Amino acid sequence: MNTLDTVFDLLSDERRRYVLYYLHEQSGPVSVDKLAETIRTWEDDPPTQNVLEGVDALKVELQHRHLPKTAEVEFVQYQPEQGVIQVEGTSPEIDALVTIARVIEQPEDS
Repeated sequence: MNTLDTVFDLLSDERRRYVLYYLHEQSGPVSVDKLAETIRTWEDDPPTQNVLEGVDALKVELQHRHLPKTAEVEFVQYQPEQGVIQVEGTSPEIDALVTIARVIEQPEDS
């Protein structure tokens, strides 16, 4: 069971919020590569010509720090050997928290 403290702990870190925002939009598993590219794009402020710069370092940080932490909640399934992650079976309350956080933060507009 996910406690509110656990969910707020995930939401307390910008990169983990970005992981949840992106996964919340997807209907199935996504590759860690695509996730890292999307997060890098959202973090790229001001925009640069080469968004892919820094994606490899971000991917390593996601794989070793953020994705295992995110997968501690029951609605996130992370399969490091396949390099995929997905959200499945979130409660309406969790959906509402992630949606509200994303509306406030608006990462694609960063």
